[in-house]
Amino acid sequence: MEPTNTNAFLENEALGKLMRKFSIPCIISLLVGALYNIVDQLYIANADYLGSFGNAANTVVFPLTVVALAIAVMIGDGCCAFMSISLGRKDKEKAHCGVGNSIVLCVAVSVVLTAVFLIFQDQIVTMFGGRVNDETFALANEYFFYIALGIPFYMFGQAINPIIRSDGSPKFAMISNLAGCVVNIILDPIFIFSFKWGMMGAAVATVIGQIVTALLALWYLFHMKTIKLNKTSFQLQGALIKVFLPLGLTSFLSQITLVAAMAAINNMIHRYGAIDPVFGQTEYAQIPMAVVGIVMKVFQIVISVVVGLAAGCIPIVGFNVGAGRNDRAKGLFTRLLIAEAAVGAVALLIVELLPHQLLGAFGAAGESVYYTDFGVKSFRIYLCMMIFACVNKASFIFLQSLGKAWESTFLSLLRELIFGVGLALLLPVFWGLNGVLYSMPVSDALTAIASAIVIVKTYQSLGKERGAIAA
Repeated sequence: MEPTNTNAFLENEALGKLMRKFSIPCIISLLVGALYNIVDQLYIANADYLGSFGNAANTVVFPLTVVALAIAVMIGDGCCAFMSISLGRKDKEKAHCGVGNSIVLCVAVSVVLTAVFLIFQDQIVTMFGGRVNDETFALANEYFFYIALGIPFYMFGQAINPIIRSDGSPKFAMISNLAGCVVNIILDPIFIFSFKWGMMGAAVATVIGQIVTALLALWYLFHMKTIKLNKTSFQLQGALIKVFLPLGLTSFLSQITLVAAMAAINNMIHRYGAIDPVFGQTEYAQIPMAVVGIVMKVFQIVISVVVGLAAGCIPIVGFNVGAGRNDRAKGLFTRLLIAEAAVGAVALLIVELLPHQLLGAFGAAGESVYYTDFGVKSFRIYLCMMIFACVNKASFIFLQSLGKAWESTFLSLLRELIFGVGLALLLPVFWGLNGVLYSMPVSDALTAIASAIVIVKTYQSLGKERGAIAA
């Protein structure tokens, strides 16, 4: 029996109610996804036989998992937007073919990426700053090997998650991610503290959790509500892929350019830490890498909320634009920007007022005074433009959901590549390690100017056109 279109409520239900219904489960899903790596780092930091060396190793490997996530969300978010717009236009044929094509792409790319990671492991770990000292390099390699083996499961679960939301099941998308994270949280202390498996234990616990999420996502594909997959769904169509992949390009760029920024930051930390009077000493060399990694993880928690709010709006916006209801898309954009600014304000207060407590969660009690001092300074400088960072990220994603792929792509590239990488390489030349810390807030402030211009123009287009954006 052909599934009925159960998504018509997206055009009629109150926007505030829809935003809560879709965004809250999405936020939880992304927070859970972020917790995979963060939980590992929390347990690693509090294992006395790993400590800041393990923290630094985790920081080195983290960007490499983001590469996999970048590709997965490009496929998944692109399909999510495409599927929502297609369902808004009552075109189920394109919707189910888009889903099938995204599955094939995800599986194929994940296998290739795993092979590349394993073949070039030493070179990749070195590229991301893993050679700050021998112990960090050894621990990073150990962690990376097992994480690489789980890449296909990780990518599949993350790519299907937004598709599940587009099918009208945000709660299931949340539960599938939550289940995997719970497994990881349970297994981490067993493997790290009881079995003494160290970095391998943390990685294996993570991979097992990712397998659980992938299996739940696979189950859902056979029980979709709005479409039904068949053999023709999985026949690759170049023309179709060219349409939905650009809709996920911003999600890809926001993640992959983050990897480039982290690579630049890690290498600048390595270079300028080596000539620092304190961190140039072998026993303290890993501290800047470990601390900046912790700051990034806290930022990742905030960004998970930010992206969750925005990504939860994608099915709502896509359906309404497809149905010609630009007025509702405009109203939702206003609500989103206000919510994101509020999230940024709360996060800013936390990082500025409670840096010692945040550091303490990552095992700072057992570290030197240099660790604590650099950590407090890092939180207060690196994240001081949190409000701009949140609004910028939300704008990128919302523009993507409107079908404005190129505007969204431009802003994402401007923030993450031109400013994120460029300033991370430039500022340390003048201010050393402090320059690395200032690169983040300066990038967010400059990007906010460009975002404001695009936001104004987007409001104007939503007010003048009816349905033209999705055309």
